[in-house]
Amino acid sequence: MANNYFEFKQFTVHQEHAPFKITTDSVLLGAWAKIEGSMKILDIGTGTGILALMAAQRTDAQIVAIEPDPGSYMQAGLNFTGSPWYDRITLFNSTVQEYKPDTGLLFDAVITNPPYFIDSLPNPDAGRARARHSLTLSYQELLEAVLRLLTPSGTLHLVLPVNEASRFTNMASSSGLHCCRRLYVRPTTALPPARVLMTLAYENKTAEESTIVIEKGGRHKYSDEYVSLTKDFYLKF
Repeated sequence: MANNYFEFKQFTVHQEHAPFKITTDSVLLGAWAKIEGSMKILDIGTGTGILALMAAQRTDAQIVAIEPDPGSYMQAGLNFTGSPWYDRITLFNSTVQEYKPDTGLLFDAVITNPPYFIDSLPNPDAGRARARHSLTLSYQELLEAVLRLLTPSGTLHLVLPVNEASRFTNMASSSGLHCCRRLYVRPTTALPPARVLMTLAYENKTAEESTIVIEKGGRHKYSDEYVSLTKDFYLKF
């Protein structure tokens, strides 16, 4: 059974009310995204609030977190209130399609761990299905929201399975957002990449590409690159 909380170096994330628990995907994205200097950050589908909390630790930004699921919304609110940055994070119980910011408010960075597995059967658990299938937020709707809410020099940061990443970036390019940075994530040296972390922006330039291996040399034998990327957050490093 998953723990009901996850303790990081500067904050604790409780997760008993959230359909989906903290994943390595989100921690990697929260640590990797180039958000330094951003003054306004939007976290779409905040879940437990992990990405918003990591962004708050890394920046001085005002952060807006959006979460439509009632259980996750309650969970994120408790986690934000218990954090050192409760006064910089604003939480809305809303879909991003329905979210209407104050007039003129745009974001320097948008960060999201969006729905996966859009071709697979929906999870029988309704909350988990909503959280991880494109039943309530399609890729097209996500892109439309980002185009509406991002500053002209802003960036979108997200993580997707490898088999979904090219589909998403092709759709994004057609909308005017281009991938400028990719990190392929390999669980071990023996396995191919399972996830891709991506940054998209309006500027169309050749993407910087790199690869990270999580475990080298056996179970819980973490690579130097993985430790370096996540050491400001994980207690174990």
